[in-house]
Amino acid sequence: MGEQMCYNRAMTTKVHRARFELPLPPSINQQYATVHGRRVLSKASRQYKKEVGKAMRHLRAEGVISDALVATLRQGFVGLFIDFFFETPRRRDLDGGLKITQDAICDSLGVNDNRVVDVHLVKRIDPLRPRIEVELEAIPDWEFDVQQYVYLGEENGAGA
Repeated sequence: MGEQMCYNRAMTTKVHRARFELPLPPSINQQYATVHGRRVLSKASRQYKKEVGKAMRHLRAEGVISDALVATLRQGFVGLFIDFFFETPRRRDLDGGLKITQDAICDSLGVNDNRVVDVHLVKRIDPLRPRIEVELEAIPDWEFDVQQYVYLGEENGAGA
């Protein structure tokens, strides 16, 4: 197998990835509501996560998202490349839809979103068809730093 470049590092393992479209997420101002003094996901956000879950199940059934990709995502790390196609260039911030999109994708695949190590966002305009275009990549051999560190916290993340 040939050597591939990923994140400026040579990778010798097969890269698993999928490309697909999803609906544009609600704006950050529509994502949360306050109920009894607590911040909770809004109805629009819950509906978005439900739509994404349905779309992801369909993509898996069609083979767009392979079992091998999902297995590698669960064991390795995640790269997300998202092009946001907005109706206008200045009404919304680029990063406002990242967290809910990341959560919806990862939740639907049974992947902890703390495995996301690389994110690329692009703002584009399509007033007739707002959407996001996603490239989801499994990164099996991510290195956090050139130097090696020993993490002394608890394994479950409680010491972080």
